[in-house]
Amino acid sequence: MTDFNEKLTAAKQAWARAGRLLTGKPDPDKAYRLPPGQRLVTNWPVLDLGVQPHVPKESWRLEIDGLVENPATLDWDAFMALPQFEDVSDIHCVTQWSRYDNRWQGVSTRTLIELVRPLPDADHVVLHGHDGYTTNVELRHFAEEDCLIAHSHDGAPLTREHGAPARLVIPRYYFWKSAKWIKRIEFLAVDRPGFWEVRGYHNIGDPWLEERYG
Repeated sequence: MTDFNEKLTAAKQAWARAGRLLTGKPDPDKAYRLPPGQRLVTNWPVLDLGVQPHVPKESWRLEIDGLVENPATLDWDAFMALPQFEDVSDIHCVTQWSRYDNRWQGVSTRTLIELVRPLPDADHVVLHGHDGYTTNVELRHFAEEDCLIAHSHDGAPLTREHGAPARLVIPRYYFWKSAKWIKRIEFLAVDRPGFWEVRGYHNIGDPWLEERYG
C-alpha cells in the first residue's frame, strides 16, 4: 500500500461505525434522480486517500489478468487504439454529493472483457489503483453498458486529482467503486473486498438502497 492519510481513513471508518450520513430512506424504485441523502453540486469535489500519484502516459500500463483466457498489458497507445466509447452519467459520492450529466470518454469495459475473455469461473473483479487502492465489483455489473475506463471528462483529459491518465467509471454504485489511477483489472472466482469495504463500507454500494456502510 502506498502511504495514505491515516487520519482521514480513521475518520471515515468512524463514520461507518456510527452510520453517519444515513437517512434510512432507500428508494429501490429509483423514483427520483437524486438518491436518498444526497445533495446536488455543480463542481466536482476531490476525494482520495491523501495520495495523488503522478502517472505519465508514457509509463502507464493497464494489466488485465486473473481468470481470463488472454491476459493483456496495455500501454497508452494500445489503450487508445481500442474502440472509443462515450457515455453520460451521474456521480453519486458516499459523502452525500451528486453531480449530474458527466460526459465520459474512454474504453468500454465490455471491450476489455471481449479482449481478455474471462473464464467461466470468473464472477468478480478487483480494481487496483496506482495509489495502492483496491475495490471490488461483481463481473456482471462491471460489464454493464455504461461502464468504462475513462481518460476524459466533459471533453477534456482527466486531471491528476481526478485519476489521470485513466480511471474506472461505474455509475450504478457510489463513486468509491470507480477506482482512480487504475493500473490493474483482476478477474476472480470469488469476491475479495477492497480498501474501504474492509474498513466498514458496504460491499456493494448501491446509492438507491443507501448502501453506504456494511
